[in-house]
Amino acid sequence: MLAALVGPWGSAGCAGDAPPPPVTAPTPAEHVAGEQLFGARCGACHGLRGGGSAQGPPLVHRVYEPSHHADAAFLRAVQVGVRAHHWRFGDMRPVPGLTLDDVDRIVGYVRWLQREAGIR
Repeated sequence: MLAALVGPWGSAGCAGDAPPPPVTAPTPAEHVAGEQLFGARCGACHGLRGGGSAQGPPLVHRVYEPSHHADAAFLRAVQVGVRAHHWRFGDMRPVPGLTLDDVDRIVGYVRWLQREAGIR
C-alpha cells in the first residue's frame, strides 16, 4: 500500500517512510566534482543534496539504498530514463550529455550522501 509522504518535495506518495534529515556535512574533496555535476544536471528535480523537490523524489531515501537500487540503476536511469514506479512524479526522461565518468561521480556523491544519512 502506498503511504502519502509529505516533505520538501510535497505530497507525492511513496512506499515507505519519510527521508532522513538533510545532510549538512561538508562534501569531501573526492565528491566535489560529483556534487557539482549533480547540482547542474540532477538538482532541479532531485533537490539540493538529493533531498527531493516538487519535480522529483529524494535520492537520499531508503528506497534508493544500494541493495534496492544498485549503481547500475542510476546509470540506466540517465541513459534511457525510468518509468514511474515508487513515486508519483511521472516518468524520468533520459539525461543527455553525461559521460560514464560523470555518472560515476554523481553516483559516488549520492552514495556518500546516503551513507551520511545512515542509508547503507
